[in-house]
Amino acid sequence: MNIANTVKPAQGAKAEAAAPETNFASKSVPRHLARGAIGFGLIIGSIALVPVAGPATLLAAPLALLAFRGCPTCWMVGLAQTISRGRLERQCVDGVCTLTKAHTAAKATDEPAARTNVPAASQ
Repeated sequence: MNIANTVKPAQGAKAEAAAPETNFASKSVPRHLARGAIGFGLIIGSIALVPVAGPATLLAAPLALLAFRGCPTCWMVGLAQTISRGRLERQCVDGVCTLTKAHTAAKATDEPAARTNVPAASQ
């Protein structure tokens, strides 16, 4: 058993409500990269055009937050989620959660995977 990949889930209903599972992933990697190009382009363009067009160009910078779905860090987290989607799954057994490779048999038959990512106490 690899202890480095083991995470104990938080106990109680308050802990579950405090840490909702946030998903910043896109449908595909090219779509996510396009969102990043738009977001970074808006930020760089708005700053670079200030000497030419004045401070009004800074109004384009908040539009980048829409493309990033938050901030550049949110976009990076979403990139990692998009790349790893379907390749990793969390399995919780007896209050100990581990991150493992997803089972390819369930994906090949398009069957829904078993509820392995929910702790036994909350089922």
